[in-house]
Amino acid sequence: MLFSEIVKREASTIIDGIYGDEFIQGMIQGDIPEEAIKHYLRADARYLFEFAKIYALLIPKVDSKEEIEFLTEQIAFAASGEVEAHHILADYVKVPYNEIIKEGEWYPSADHYIKHMYFNAYHYDDVAYTIAAMAPCPYVYQQIAQRALREVDFDANHPLKAWFEFYAEGMDELMEHIDTWLNACAEHASDAEREQLKRNFLESTMHERNFFNMSYHQETWNFGG
Repeated sequence: MLFSEIVKREASTIIDGIYGDEFIQGMIQGDIPEEAIKHYLRADARYLFEFAKIYALLIPKVDSKEEIEFLTEQIAFAASGEVEAHHILADYVKVPYNEIIKEGEWYPSADHYIKHMYFNAYHYDDVAYTIAAMAPCPYVYQQIAQRALREVDFDANHPLKAWFEFYAEGMDELMEHIDTWLNACAEHASDAEREQLKRNFLESTMHERNFFNMSYHQETWNFGG
């Protein structure tokens, strides 16, 4: 079994949990609280900005023109491509997108997640460790969206159907590239290195679940004890 297949199989239980949690189920039902959406957008706008910068950190570590092209494409997508999906959510809450995100904040779960990826980007020379930590972001969205469209008979006027369509249709090529990269790296890795790559993937899948739950419950820093 390919390494990418192994880590995805082990992540499947976590993704099932994400699908069943309140944020995604609220999206599916079309009744998710507006404040949860705003919280998510404030956090995700900042997250994607940092996500793009992490891809940029990897460019000096790769050796081929194709890898540089892939990373630059992902920088552009993280910096602006996903704004379309964000606008779908902003339309749902009937507030201009830029007004929602102008007071973005690093909430605790988002802060933990992005630092997990930065650690791998700075700690390891091999980009595989960072790619393994970044891969669950597109993968989780792809799987959640495809499952929802497969299992739910969305009304044509469902306010969030387009959000699911965006991620169901737009992640395939990206995931094929990431899978190829991870499989090639894992093929020459030691058992300990493969275990760390897998752990990075699984930790980020858990961070994805925490991120959605953070948004639904509007998590903030509590410095008062």
